[in-house]
Amino acid sequence: MPKLAIVYLSTQGNTQMMAEAIAEGARERHVEVKVNNFHEWDPAEIADYDAIAVGSSTFYYTMLDPIAKFIDRIVEVGVDGKIGAAFGSYGWSGEAPVKIAEKLRNAGVEVIDPVLRIQYTPTEKDLFECNRLGKDLAERMKNR
Repeated sequence: MPKLAIVYLSTQGNTQMMAEAIAEGARERHVEVKVNNFHEWDPAEIADYDAIAVGSSTFYYTMLDPIAKFIDRIVEVGVDGKIGAAFGSYGWSGEAPVKIAEKLRNAGVEVIDPVLRIQYTPTEKDLFECNRLGKDLAERMKNR
């Protein structure tokens, strides 16, 4: 069974809501999913997964520094050739998911476009889009 790692940093719970909806979508397509705050992940674990989705709130026009450092650590472990996605919530500008996708692409991850950016608290429609991203990740993993 394909395995998806979902790693997030959520300051107000919005990005966490997105992560959980992405996980639900992937599980609906029979993918094993582990979804946790980045504090609960050992970067070395990522090597055991077929795909990774990384999410962060936007803060001062970029991703939060702890998630940037986490991505640097998983790049050291090796993510080249994995399937990936970037997502996050924002209040004003929403650059974090774009920056995450850029870092993942530079590490050799095949990132699904477009990145998923949601302003403020996700609505039902927004969570449907998150669920769809989980399904898209699952289909990409299965078609490899």
